[in-house]
Amino acid sequence: MQANILILTGALLIEALAGYPPFLFRLIRHPVVWFGALIGSLDRHLNSEAQSFARRRLMGVVALLVLLLVAVLPAALLQWALLPQGWAGLAVLAVLAASLPAQRSLHDHVGAVAEGLEEHGLEGGRTAVSMIVGRDPQSLDEAGVVRAATESLAENFSDGVVAPAFWCALGGLPGAVFYKAVNTADSMIGHRSARHAAFGWAAARLDDLINLPASRLSAFWIWLAAALLPGMDAGGAWRAVWRDARHHRSPNAGWPEAAMAGALGLRLAGPRVYGGRRVEDGWMGRGRAEATAADLRRALAIYRLACRLQLVTLAWAAAFLLG
Repeated sequence: MQANILILTGALLIEALAGYPPFLFRLIRHPVVWFGALIGSLDRHLNSEAQSFARRRLMGVVALLVLLLVAVLPAALLQWALLPQGWAGLAVLAVLAASLPAQRSLHDHVGAVAEGLEEHGLEGGRTAVSMIVGRDPQSLDEAGVVRAATESLAENFSDGVVAPAFWCALGGLPGAVFYKAVNTADSMIGHRSARHAAFGWAAARLDDLINLPASRLSAFWIWLAAALLPGMDAGGAWRAVWRDARHHRSPNAGWPEAAMAGALGLRLAGPRVYGGRRVEDGWMGRGRAEATAADLRRALAIYRLACRLQLVTLAWAAAFLLG
């Protein structure tokens, strides 16, 4: 556990400062791209529409096991080989693990929505938000663009920052890779479409399970950040989590979204349109629905502080473990 905390602290610090360098992406792409390519291949070869529902579900389990074996085994071997090398080995593992959380890129993508709205109006906001959400941007007014970006920020704080950190703390580089592989599979095949309702069942259920602790922890970090920032409503965040989170269609997304909604005095989630289809969902928070770009800037301030609080806590834990 001590080594894992040290690896994680270094990884989060590296990613916060540098992100994932564009030249490295051009050179070798990104682990998520690698996972996605394997998932796509498994989907094409194992998910036959001629098979029964039960058979396709079984093939989805097989695909998930293959993905985890291919992804996690090399990470485990790397950690096994590098840990005995002392600080040099820990540094290499931290650099490798830094590719898995998404603190900086998430902030940049959501910040681009606020900037688009401020500099180019509604069309600028719609263009930017289309890069991070699946709903039809042309169906969104300015408030809808802001709510969509804020929901994405809150949910992906849990999925893209806190959850990889949680699993890295438990399992080091293999733990973080395990989480990221499952989460990528869920995003690609875990939805309830005709093609993936059976084949993606295992990925979706496992992703729900492994995100349970991080979703609760992310709500805590958002609440704590709101308590420390002037003008935020920490009490509202607390009340929204306990009142509304369980009414979200996702067992996990409601926790950070409700916390963010309460902290900002907004209403998030609720009925939304994806691909021309209306999806019913519970409202998170009981504040204003008419959100503005200024509210998105406030959400980003909460996000930045929540990330820093997580990093500072881990750094303190690392220093304590080192004695």
